[in-house]
Amino acid sequence: MNIIFSGISMILFLLLPVTINAQQWKSDNGDGTYTNPVIPADYPDPDVIRVGDTYYMVSTTMFVFPGVTLLKSQDLVNWEYCANAVQRFDFSKCYDLDGCNRYAHGQWATSLKYHNGKFHLLFITLDEGGFLCTATDPEGPWEVRKLPKAFYDPGLFFDEDGRIYVVHGYGKISVTELDQHFAPKSRDSLVFTGDIRGGLEGMHVYKLNGYYYLYGTYGGRDGIQVALRSKHIYGPYEQKVVIRDTTPGVNFGIHQGALIQTPSGEWWTMLFVDSGPFGRFPSLQPVAWENGWPMVGVDGKAVVRHRKPDVGKVRPVKALPTSDEFNEKALGMQWGWNHNPDPAAWSLTRRPGYLRLTTAKVVTNLREARNTLTQRPFAHYDPQIPTVAVTKIETGAMKDGDIAGLAVFQDPYAYIGVRQTDRAKYVIMVNNGQVIDSVRMTGRTVYLRAIASNSTAKASFEYSFDNSRFLPLGDELAMKFNLKIFTGNKFCLFNYATKETRGFVDVDWFRVE
Repeated sequence: MNIIFSGISMILFLLLPVTINAQQWKSDNGDGTYTNPVIPADYPDPDVIRVGDTYYMVSTTMFVFPGVTLLKSQDLVNWEYCANAVQRFDFSKCYDLDGCNRYAHGQWATSLKYHNGKFHLLFITLDEGGFLCTATDPEGPWEVRKLPKAFYDPGLFFDEDGRIYVVHGYGKISVTELDQHFAPKSRDSLVFTGDIRGGLEGMHVYKLNGYYYLYGTYGGRDGIQVALRSKHIYGPYEQKVVIRDTTPGVNFGIHQGALIQTPSGEWWTMLFVDSGPFGRFPSLQPVAWENGWPMVGVDGKAVVRHRKPDVGKVRPVKALPTSDEFNEKALGMQWGWNHNPDPAAWSLTRRPGYLRLTTAKVVTNLREARNTLTQRPFAHYDPQIPTVAVTKIETGAMKDGDIAGLAVFQDPYAYIGVRQTDRAKYVIMVNNGQVIDSVRMTGRTVYLRAIASNSTAKASFEYSFDNSRFLPLGDELAMKFNLKIFTGNKFCLFNYATKETRGFVDVDWFRVE
């Protein structure tokens, strides 16, 4: 898990090379090449494996559930949702926002492996410990169980002789043998101490040509990706910097991820970049083996536009979904709740074609509100184009003290919404807990718009009563990537009570323009 971040990265998208297309959020250029980031959204700490002709990628979702998101691809460029391995996390009342929270303290840096016909996801939470998710079908169902011991940034490895190991640590890297129940079979054995700088972490384990490779990073915005290798799992290990790229732009400080081989024999790596307030974006890089070391990029630099991996055939161009008309009986996998939802307080069936959000508890602000539905914003490849989300909300069943609307959430956060006071409704703009502006609302229906730019790190808000004439309200949110939250800014649909519960709103649709 990357624990160092600088706000400087918020301006990196202003420095994009002119070769980047102004396409929306598709990495595939349609001409045999792709553009990094391969997904311009918050999918950090990636681990990627290939099973047959399909690639699977897991990333950190922290306190959002359903979470531990698994993506799949046929070519490493065009990704689609496969599953959310953990539907909810009932291992602490804090995941229910019951007097406490798990911002920055949930699931991270998951290790993904496929062994003996079963998928394995090994991860840690800071407070609850270590967990293992398993499934025979990657689309689920997934079994989640708590382990007797937690391992920091674990790298799971199944050896050829049937032994199971986990490589873990921060600064000091250790190896622990596990038994068949994934409990420690041996003591932690220190095998390497980072000597370039502090923060060596994020190890992924491979065995190739008689060597054990530990593929990890010296984390931070200006990350350093390294490989360690040894003929023996317990070392001694030698170290090689495989990429250290601080070129301004979309690959500044690229680090932490996985090595992947295609059936044609090509090698690639999926790493990530601290990319601004929208979060940490995956970047696909070619790998060339030189003297037994997996060297990343081309001539020591990460690529921005490059030919696609050779996977034997041309695969369709795809983009991950964003907009939702709420016409299905289940939420799309692009959505996740801020902490565990209260299942009795939301519905897609009580009024078909609408998402109904019912207030679940009395709270003082959005950070405490249950049943806040979140989605990652995607950055445009043209940094001058912001990301715009619009939603239509019907507010006739709100109660006094209720506040419902559309937010851009991190720390700080802001939103545009409707507040009912003395049976009158007002459209309000709130910036980090402070009401900045308000107007009296007419009717029961409102259209709310959030305009967010990853390159300028600014977000603004507008409202309309007819979905035609939108008016700005309030001021701009200065977005940040704050370690107190540890995920990128997210669009949020919410409805919370400050006086009494059971008021509700109906969300007709959410559209990303």
